[in-house]
Amino acid sequence: MQLSTPDFIVIGLFFVLMLVIGLWSMARNKTAEDYFVASGQLPWWLSGISHHVSGYSGAVFVAYASLAYTHGFSIYVWWAFTIGITVLLSARLFPVLWVRLRKRLQIQSPLEYLTVRYNLLTQQIMAWSGVLLKLFDVGAKWTAIAVLLNVFTGLPLIYGILISGGVSLIYVTFGGLWAVIITDFAQFIVQILAGLIMLIMVVRHLGGWNEILTFWNDLPEGNSQPFNSPYTVGFALAFLCINFLSYNGGTWNLATRYISSPDETQAKRAAYLSGTLYLIWPLILFLPMWAAPLILPDLQDPSQSYGLLTLKLLPAGLVGLVVASLFANTMTMTSSDINTISAVLTRDILPVLSKRLKEKRASLVVARATTFIFTLMTLVVASQNERFGGVFGLIVTWFGALVGPIAVPMLFGMLPVFRHCGSLAAIGSIAAGFVTFIVTKNIEITSLALAVALPLIVSLSVFIGLGLWNRNRPVSEAVSGLLKSLEHEG
Repeated sequence: MQLSTPDFIVIGLFFVLMLVIGLWSMARNKTAEDYFVASGQLPWWLSGISHHVSGYSGAVFVAYASLAYTHGFSIYVWWAFTIGITVLLSARLFPVLWVRLRKRLQIQSPLEYLTVRYNLLTQQIMAWSGVLLKLFDVGAKWTAIAVLLNVFTGLPLIYGILISGGVSLIYVTFGGLWAVIITDFAQFIVQILAGLIMLIMVVRHLGGWNEILTFWNDLPEGNSQPFNSPYTVGFALAFLCINFLSYNGGTWNLATRYISSPDETQAKRAAYLSGTLYLIWPLILFLPMWAAPLILPDLQDPSQSYGLLTLKLLPAGLVGLVVASLFANTMTMTSSDINTISAVLTRDILPVLSKRLKEKRASLVVARATTFIFTLMTLVVASQNERFGGVFGLIVTWFGALVGPIAVPMLFGMLPVFRHCGSLAAIGSIAAGFVTFIVTKNIEITSLALAVALPLIVSLSVFIGLGLWNRNRPVSEAVSGLLKSLEHEG
């Protein structure tokens, strides 16, 4: 079974909506500050929704759907629950610090303050490594979208890449952060509608709403438990630490949501909204995936479970809505990444390479050109995915592993308790985390929790250790002044 004409109409209308939003947002951008951080005027409810949906991609409906099929409820505990808890618990800390950094230093990129906090070399190492890795990461997400479209329509991968990537290229290039934020909101509505419809159809198939509480007893052993090996308590704690760093700004596009807030109160509200959504919405979104073993027993490829559920249970037109929501999730994440990476390129890298570009640092033309070129490069990477083979997948995995090591000096560098952790500690922690990741990939580690957490543990240990070794040396006036200014509201 493939998509019908009503389904294609729904998907087409979704893409048209994205383009219209991009062109409408274009008028809101007068300067690069508008383009990258919405001039610090992003309302808390838009920021919170965008922060929330930027954490989803097509992987939720492929890889995570597969884990929901094979390991049940544990996917909620170690993924969504740990994100929600960390965002809520830190809502009064890092969101506030990001806003203060924008006001104190007029930053438009999460990396800009690192030149003052550490030095230019540290900032450039973090900027170049993050941009290069994101090039492959975003390319992989375009490929994931194309794979999903291929499952439903049989459309060749290259066309799926060009359609989804081409639409995003247009609305992100013209609209900047406002386009990303407004499309995030539109995509959130699409996701809610598709998720609720899917839930209703699954409940009807199971026999009624009472079955929500009883169908767990019929699932494979362990699927109803909060921890299902290898996704143990230790694994959940490891992800708790990683998500603490990632969702507070270690993943750069999420930091931008806080940087763009008008004031500290609105930044905190955005965090509370995003964290609450992570605790509630995945329970609804994943329920069809948890019930899939009863509706589609003995699947050879569990990663197809959500797509097959959609085709089995939904009528024409509604299938298109679900497919549009799959597009929405991945396009939300990729467009958000692209806008932030463009800010890093425009504000942190290009001015170092050229004095002429430094003079045009605030140029909206440079911002749009950087966005267009980077997006185009990700589409080239996606279109050539077969040439990368296993290396392509490895590089994508590298990005995930580097979130922790890069986030350690970025986030902890804002805290006065780590004032003695200088550039050596920052660069050393990144290098140590990276080397540890390579080692863990080349030796057998029986504990999945340890394999996931080890790069972060080593990175954090090196950062703290070098800070303690440096504790008797004076801290520069620039660093002391920055940290002191971040302690006070204003």
